[in-house]
Amino acid sequence: MIACQRHLFDIPEDIAYLNCAYLSPLSHAAVAAGHAGMDRKTRPWEIVTRDFWEGANTARGLFGGLIGAEADDIAVVPAASYGMATAAANAPVSAGQRIIILAEQFPSNVVPWRVLAAKRGAELVVIDRPPDDNWTSPLLAAIDDRAAVVAVPNCHWTDGTLVDLVAVGQACRDAGAMLAVDLTQSIGAMPFDVAEVQPDFLVAAGYKWMMAPYSIGFLYVDPKHHEGRSLEHGWTVRSMDAEFKPMTGYELPFELAARRFDVGEVANFALMPAAIAALEQLQAWGPAEVQATLRAYTDGLSTRIQDLGWQVAPNERRVGHFLGLRRPSGFPEGIVERLAEENVYLTRRGTSLRVTPHLYNHQGDADRLVEALAREEK
Repeated sequence: MIACQRHLFDIPEDIAYLNCAYLSPLSHAAVAAGHAGMDRKTRPWEIVTRDFWEGANTARGLFGGLIGAEADDIAVVPAASYGMATAAANAPVSAGQRIIILAEQFPSNVVPWRVLAAKRGAELVVIDRPPDDNWTSPLLAAIDDRAAVVAVPNCHWTDGTLVDLVAVGQACRDAGAMLAVDLTQSIGAMPFDVAEVQPDFLVAAGYKWMMAPYSIGFLYVDPKHHEGRSLEHGWTVRSMDAEFKPMTGYELPFELAARRFDVGEVANFALMPAAIAALEQLQAWGPAEVQATLRAYTDGLSTRIQDLGWQVAPNERRVGHFLGLRRPSGFPEGIVERLAEENVYLTRRGTSLRVTPHLYNHQGDADRLVEALAREEK
């Protein structure tokens, strides 16, 4: 269990920020690293050629450490949508085959597959939200020899309900289907092992549970796809030559493993240092320890909130860093705004009021939320 880490962030004591799934705060260390990175551009003569690769390569290694992958298997991307578009560009889909997704997934993991299905004459299969919050059973039932692609998250972004990716990965291998995974709402807050799941592509935006800046993310690409199609042809993916020798040759050797799939300008002297600082902090905490700590926090909250008449997915059906609050009669009008007026910050997504704490939250934040919800019942 990790003690409250609020001192690492700029969060006043009267703010109950329980909204990491929306946008994480940056730590003091990440902000300082970002400022230092921006300051470097004021003296560009001090930026040498190796700086165009070293930061990004450090970040690859740190992200790879979170998922049990090698740095060579990691591309730097600006968003989950970029990573999923890359996966779709390399998906072997034929007419009559199926692409399987979950209902109400985030658009970044829906639209590329909808477009691809229409282009190839494939069927887009959408798994309906199960009444028992068990996504895994109907998902596994849908994966058969007609499946070309399965594109799913580790947990649903609206309420944190869990998908058993180990079981899904095995089913995909048995069916010969490609597996594309979106870890944006789980990476950093819970353990993940590519060796257990064996995804073909795995993407995560950094601005949520990785606690990194906006517009920085990472894409894992299984080595069997390293010769695949990239969305861009930036100069840094052709060579890491310190003398910029290939700049006027225009060859396309792509000898850099998953770096082939990088977005342009990966050096990003302002954002990349902040992302590295955030990833180093996650490494120091450990995803398993973060998950255990947040699980204890949300388990306690779940009991107290259900006592007020709200519904929450069973603990075994959700990840430890998420609570999705529901009401059979619906939400009181304006509840999110009224909570914000009391300095309690949540978001509503779909049919859930989303409670997503992190290590900067303490018991006082939980008490403030429960008391505010209790007032809504009066």
